[in-house]
Amino acid sequence: MSVKGETPRATEETIDAVLRPQKWEEYIGQERVKKNLKVIIEAAKKRKENPDHLLFYGSPGLGKTTLAYLIAKELKTNIRITAGPMIEKPGDLAALLTNLSEGDILFIDEIHRLSKTCEELIYPAMEDFKLHLMAGRGVMARTIELKLPKFTLIGATTRIALLSSPLRSRFGATFQLNFYTKEDIKKIIGRSAKILGVEITEKAVEFISERCRFTPRVANRLLKRLRDFAQIEGNGIIDKQIAILGFEAMGIDKLGLEEADRKILRAIIQKFNGGPVGIQALAATVGEEIDTILEIYEPYLLQLGLLKRTQRGRIATDLAYTHLGISSKNSQMSF
Repeated sequence: MSVKGETPRATEETIDAVLRPQKWEEYIGQERVKKNLKVIIEAAKKRKENPDHLLFYGSPGLGKTTLAYLIAKELKTNIRITAGPMIEKPGDLAALLTNLSEGDILFIDEIHRLSKTCEELIYPAMEDFKLHLMAGRGVMARTIELKLPKFTLIGATTRIALLSSPLRSRFGATFQLNFYTKEDIKKIIGRSAKILGVEITEKAVEFISERCRFTPRVANRLLKRLRDFAQIEGNGIIDKQIAILGFEAMGIDKLGLEEADRKILRAIIQKFNGGPVGIQALAATVGEEIDTILEIYEPYLLQLGLLKRTQRGRIATDLAYTHLGISSKNSQMSF
């Protein structure tokens, strides 16, 4: 049995937006988070108030931005999207806040990367809906207080430990988004295949669900790439053979590890005798940014049990040795 497309084929330019769930019923997984959010939203509606400020954290691609969109749709309000690194100066934040309307949602992705000055400026905005700006310099300096419309701030971060305690405490509710189950991922792939108008066999769905790092964004990316292989190397249908061909070409193994993942594990094993190794030394060895390892690669390696994080550094587990085909810590392989 196969899943066949039922809607018109979307263009590449709009495909990510098209695949994004448009209502609660289409958002698969994260049931505990959804249940709590529905209570918060319905309670706010009954009181005719704005919901509390919300904070989402978890690995990239788990649906933090999508949840913000769905909350805005449920509240029938506007949403403004930005990211921490884009708010460089107090003026940038002031422009965002003063352009909001009553009841709007302001979504700040990677909120842990807000500058210290902007973070301090946002405290009274979250608590009292006021903006305190300094005008002038020296003895002529004075504080200008601007009243803001009541809004809901939704923050998202992949590194919650980097959020200061004062900022964290100002959110009314904090939710962790976890990696998805295999069954939920299969449902997501089936839905996306229908939207893309591509036919896919159950075996191919199984292959993708085992190699997508338990992450919807990765599952959709792999589905789109396999669609390309199906069109060029096959008859347009994503089946087992096409899945095998595609994953081999992309260098993705049975656990969903890519070459960068394997490079990190090999570096720990061969350059540092299995660890422990500090994150700075590891990043320098494999030629990756520290943040990239911490946000992209490490969470999945930890989830699989291939990597262990200790106070002294990272350690490759026995499972990592087995997966890479290295028999012992003294084995030597080319890196």
